[in-house]
Amino acid sequence: MKRPTPFLLALTLFGAPLPAQPPEDVVKADFLPKFARYVTWPEAAQPAAGQPFQLCMIGRDPFGPPLDRAAAGEAIDGHGVAVRRMESAAGAQGCHMAFVQGADPAETGRLLNAVRTMPVLTVTDGSGPQRGMIHFTMVGGRVRFFIDQASALQRGLTISSRLLALAAGVRQRR
Repeated sequence: MKRPTPFLLALTLFGAPLPAQPPEDVVKADFLPKFARYVTWPEAAQPAAGQPFQLCMIGRDPFGPPLDRAAAGEAIDGHGVAVRRMESAAGAQGCHMAFVQGADPAETGRLLNAVRTMPVLTVTDGSGPQRGMIHFTMVGGRVRFFIDQASALQRGLTISSRLLALAAGVRQRR
C-alpha cells in the first residue's frame, strides 16, 4: 500500500485551506452602500425620482476604488448609489449616508458635529470616542459594526430590525 504524502495527509485531516480573507477596507467598502437598504429616511430627505442615494466620504477616504465598485453595483428602491468625496462637511446637505473620518479623533468629532442636525446616516471607523450611527469594529478577526439606534431616531432615520440583528451591539432609544 502506498503511503500518503504529508501534504495529502494534512488535507485529509484538516480539510482544504480556507481562502484568504479580503482586506479589512475592502470588506468595509462592500458594507457601506448596502446599509442604505436597511434604513428609511424622512420623506423630505429621500432622493427624487431618478436621482441616486448620495454616499458621501467626509474627510479621509480609506476605501478608494473598491467603494466605487461596490456602490456601482447597488440599487436601493430603484435608486443607484453615487459616491461623493469632500474634505469637510460643507455641502453635506444632499448626503444620505456619510462615512466620516478626520485626520485624528478630534477632527472626526468636529466633522460629525457639523452634520448632527441633518438626516444623514453617519458611519465611522477607528478607536476614537466620537462615533457615527454605525461604527465599524473588528471582532474575532472579522469586520463587524455597532449601531447607535438612538442617534438615528433623533435624526428621523429608522434602521430595520434586520440590520439591527446583524450588529455586534445596538444602543437603544434613550
